[in-house]
Amino acid sequence: MLCNPLYLLTVTSVCRNTRAALTMSSAPDVLARLVASTYAVAEKAGTIVRNVMSAGDLGIVEKTGANDLQTAADRLVQQSICWSLARKFPLITIIGEEDLPAEDVEEGLIESGQSEEILQSSFPSQYSSIKEEELVVWVDPLDGTKEYTEGLLDHVTVLIGIAYEGKAIAGVINQPYYNYQAGDSALLGRTIWGVLGLGAFGFQLKEVPAGQHIVTTTRSHSSKLVNDCIAAINPDKVVRVGGAGNKIIQLIEGQASAYVFASPGCKKWDTCAPEAVLHAVGGKLTDIHGNPFEYHKDVKHMNSAGVLATLRNYNYYFSRVPDSVKQALVP
Repeated sequence: MLCNPLYLLTVTSVCRNTRAALTMSSAPDVLARLVASTYAVAEKAGTIVRNVMSAGDLGIVEKTGANDLQTAADRLVQQSICWSLARKFPLITIIGEEDLPAEDVEEGLIESGQSEEILQSSFPSQYSSIKEEELVVWVDPLDGTKEYTEGLLDHVTVLIGIAYEGKAIAGVINQPYYNYQAGDSALLGRTIWGVLGLGAFGFQLKEVPAGQHIVTTTRSHSSKLVNDCIAAINPDKVVRVGGAGNKIIQLIEGQASAYVFASPGCKKWDTCAPEAVLHAVGGKLTDIHGNPFEYHKDVKHMNSAGVLATLRNYNYYFSRVPDSVKQALVP
């Protein structure tokens, strides 16, 4: 699965047409406005995901195989996110997971709102020099697509990450089906957001009890390498779930102490938003070698050396990754 080059071309075209007329706002206003808009866009994305499921036709296609699916929700959500943000922020670079034709979208997919609460937040002064064109937005319109098609709805998230100078600095995670098993539609869904240096919001931070080692890992992309790495850690429990966003939520809500994925399957749009939220509460996310990820617009999309993430005690888990696993995964 590649970056969406046609969306990048579309956004670039919009930039050229509006650059002369655009008056840049000073940061942190730029970042605050982008995060506030992204929050509203993510909320709309969650509604789109639910509407597609309710309509009964998921529009499933296989991209590279049975474990790599695309649904109507993937397509509509990416259109909604990319076009909504590009209209308000024509100088940003937007990279989405899905390869879709560059065409106008229905106005009903466009979200022009923003979170007033986020706009009123005091963003760190370290972002004061940011310019709009220096920001890169990474979009996974439906993280956990396979689980979505199988009815494992609590695994599903919408991920929108914001990077500056190659670093994930802000992220928004929408869970369209949060609380869906409670049966109260008024409480259905939630949106988590975080900014490095400001904090993360929309959930209750909780840690696994001291001394317990619970590993969360892939549900549908397991391999001998993944299992060998987990076995070397010798956890008390292994939780296999879908979606990178869902796994990071497991960490920040005390359901797991480490996210271990010794495989090259993850992409930058899978990790940018979750990494920003995790780092905003003091956690750590790297590849299996301990290297940080970079999110420049020209970086390769594959996280070829896997993922290792924790809320606390990162060194404990990193020290237990076997050399054989590290040698098999080349950064």
